[in-house]
Amino acid sequence: MSITYVRGAAAAVSVVAAAAVAGTALAGGSASTAQATTTVNVVAGKPSEFHFRLNPKAGKKGVVVFRVVNDGKTTHDFKVKGRVTRHLAPGKSATIRITFAKAGSYQYLCTLPGHAAAGMKGVFKVS
Repeated sequence: MSITYVRGAAAAVSVVAAAAVAGTALAGGSASTAQATTTVNVVAGKPSEFHFRLNPKAGKKGVVVFRVVNDGKTTHDFKVKGRVTRHLAPGKSATIRITFAKAGSYQYLCTLPGHAAAGMKGVFKVS
């Protein structure tokens, strides 16, 4: 009976140790495998109808979540790195998630006719 208890205790210690190691890995224990996540709030129609306001204006390599809100008086959308939101009526919002594997400058714009030419465009920088 005491042998079974010793084996059981050893198994329990092994399970706890394995869980601790797994927890460290899940928490991003290795810097080489962890990815940065940046959330960018994008307001369309501010400071004027045909402009975007991004906060922050730049991010790091990894996942970037763009939360887009149309605060203007006409329909807008938001396109960056080939991904575009649906057309957003005033007061509506959408989210797009993009992985940036390389540092660089990425153009964004509103794809509705004439909107980019009127000022709804810019550059999102990734470092």
